[in-house]
Amino acid sequence: MGNKGVLTPDICVIGAGSAGLSVAAGAVQMGASVVLVEKGKMGGDCLNTGCVPSKSLLAAAHRALLERQFPDLGVKLSSSVEFARVSEHVKKVIASIEPHDSVERFEGLGVNVVKASAQFISPREIEAGEYKVRARRFVLATGSQPFVPPIDGLKHVPFFTNETIFDLTELPARLIVLGGGPIGCELAQAFRGLGSEVAVVEMNRLLPKDDPELRDVLRQKLIENGVQIFEGVRTQAIVAQASGIEVTVSSNGQAQSIEGSHMLVATGRRPIVHGLGLDYAGIEYSEEGVRVDSGLKTTNRRVYAIGDCVGGLQFTHVAGYHAGVVVRNALFRLPSKASYRTVPWVTYTDPEVAQVGLTEEKAREVYGDNVRVLVSKFEENDRARAEGRNKGLVKVVTSMRGKIYGCGIVGPSAGELIQPWVLAMSNGLKIGSMATMIAPYPTLGEISKRAAGSFYTPTLYGPSTRALVKFLSRFG
Repeated sequence: MGNKGVLTPDICVIGAGSAGLSVAAGAVQMGASVVLVEKGKMGGDCLNTGCVPSKSLLAAAHRALLERQFPDLGVKLSSSVEFARVSEHVKKVIASIEPHDSVERFEGLGVNVVKASAQFISPREIEAGEYKVRARRFVLATGSQPFVPPIDGLKHVPFFTNETIFDLTELPARLIVLGGGPIGCELAQAFRGLGSEVAVVEMNRLLPKDDPELRDVLRQKLIENGVQIFEGVRTQAIVAQASGIEVTVSSNGQAQSIEGSHMLVATGRRPIVHGLGLDYAGIEYSEEGVRVDSGLKTTNRRVYAIGDCVGGLQFTHVAGYHAGVVVRNALFRLPSKASYRTVPWVTYTDPEVAQVGLTEEKAREVYGDNVRVLVSKFEENDRARAEGRNKGLVKVVTSMRGKIYGCGIVGPSAGELIQPWVLAMSNGLKIGSMATMIAPYPTLGEISKRAAGSFYTPTLYGPSTRALVKFLSRFG
């Protein structure tokens, strides 16, 4: 078939993951003409191989772990895992969300969806299948892909990434997970909960971007679950064996072998920047991502880049945030800039680990002695005690005058509990706003109020207050 002609929309979006879909839906509903180009599945990584399937798998695993979690509550549970049905559950959840991200829905909104790969052929034009697209503005939303490290022997053995692990229909007997970041920790706990033997290999520490005090709680829980953890080790070699895979690691000059039936590579992700003709468009990029300014414009002023392809914080909620910034800039010419000061992130293990703003270590690097740390533990929370989920803590970092620098939480529902702290920081509220709110009893949310209130404990119950109370008592 020959070339059908040239499309000239207001906006051409390249990539139909979370970021691209958000721009396309927002722009077309505001009256812009939109072409959306996608060569793969609609919904991108989040729907098909990331957030949705991993949380669906974790939901099944966490329920399977209940039998081992609550022996002191007087309830004995008997559970068995049918992995084929678990896999079917994951697929059903994806299928239930797919219509929201489908070609049909977006065409119904008025978006012209082109199912093809896209490549720039000039600073103002791309080729996509049978079309050339000359748009007023382009939005790169090509996402990211798993990073496969150059480890000796890795390319010669079968392994999974997050893009293929959910295709499993049989439970791995022993899974070796390379990488102890969020993806590695989540899937390690998921497969352990479903019955696999699991070993995690990490050259640094688990969740290296999170506060050490928080990740220690998760580490202990993973060990209690039966996950083997090898931290601070270098992977020397990987070889195929008759029984599966053997990984040789070393630490302090001592070598050790780890055997497994299956391997998951979860060593991070890299932005997708190649094969797009970015050089023809005058767009600067590197292996770390597309170069953008604070308004998410590339070095080609007609082209924006959003989501994972710019590197940095590779989260679905950041992709959605980027989409809003670009819509304001591209459609309304508003000077909107991206700010990451209050972007939260969550690892959805049990316990969950959540963070917004600066950790204690980062705050001390920036502010020196002008730092206070407030801690409240779940074991002091009545709701957590009642439910037998009392492992974890809230750790708040403030200035000496109560400005909130950051908050980290490890414990049940940490991803939900972090949200008031995000709201407080986003609106410039000080610690007093959290300390004086009325929290319903008994809730896990009281733990945040308790942490905030501890900011005032030294003053409220100190010598000056006692002297004042004693003085006022003289007047009846």
